[in-house]
Amino acid sequence: MNHSQGASINPAVNTTDEVIVSAKGLRVYYGDKEALKGIDFSITKLGVTALIGPSGCGKSTFLRTLNRMNDRIPGFRVTGNLIIEGENPYAKGVDLLELRRKVGMVFQKPNPFPKSIYENIAVGPRAHYGIRGSKLDQVVEEALNAAALWDEVKDDYKRKSGLSLSGGQQQRLCIARMLAVNPDIVLMDEPCSALDPISTGRIEELIVSLSQTKTVVIVTHNLQQAERVSSHTAFFMFGELVEAAPTEELFANPQRDATRDYVSGRFG
Repeated sequence: MNHSQGASINPAVNTTDEVIVSAKGLRVYYGDKEALKGIDFSITKLGVTALIGPSGCGKSTFLRTLNRMNDRIPGFRVTGNLIIEGENPYAKGVDLLELRRKVGMVFQKPNPFPKSIYENIAVGPRAHYGIRGSKLDQVVEEALNAAALWDEVKDDYKRKSGLSLSGGQQQRLCIARMLAVNPDIVLMDEPCSALDPISTGRIEELIVSLSQTKTVVIVTHNLQQAERVSSHTAFFMFGELVEAAPTEELFANPQRDATRDYVSGRFG
């Protein structure tokens, strides 16, 4: 695994020490099953934090807990302390729509709406901010540009369905849809796992670009991807956070045997 291959983080991106996500003693249960076991973990503003670990280790559960995507799972409950931008997302009276505007999410499988490319992106700014007319056109164009999709769709984006795009384009459309409401934190759950290498490269470049103005948290099974795009990496196993460190440090000099075995490919 060569850290110099592909995209790499601009070191200037990760200069902030401001904590934007703080978990202390965070436990998540699905009925009787404890999926997260007392997680103590902080994420600082800007840059990319990668969550790695074998299947079923808790990394996606942790990610989805940040914007309450687990709420509808039967038996889900959370204990401990979680603070995002100074607020507890599980406090009474929290506006879920506002939380998910601030903490946006991109899923493993692209999920465009069965509408035009334009309408896919316009729906959020219209609903959240009441934006209409030429201002809305501008927001849509800026979001498509930010997701590196504008040049590919600009000729017929008001007519063409989002469902007619390729898999990689659909994923970038979903990223554009999220960016149009201007979240502070971007969660990505295996965003490249269904994509070909060229599309994956484009999404990785996009992740690095986004990290200059957003805090990005990505779940990935691809260790080379974690090395290429992230500034910090956290290794989860059996629902526990085993080790977290700057990415280069965690891969080059892991402190725990389990981390060393995982990043060297001995299991996973």
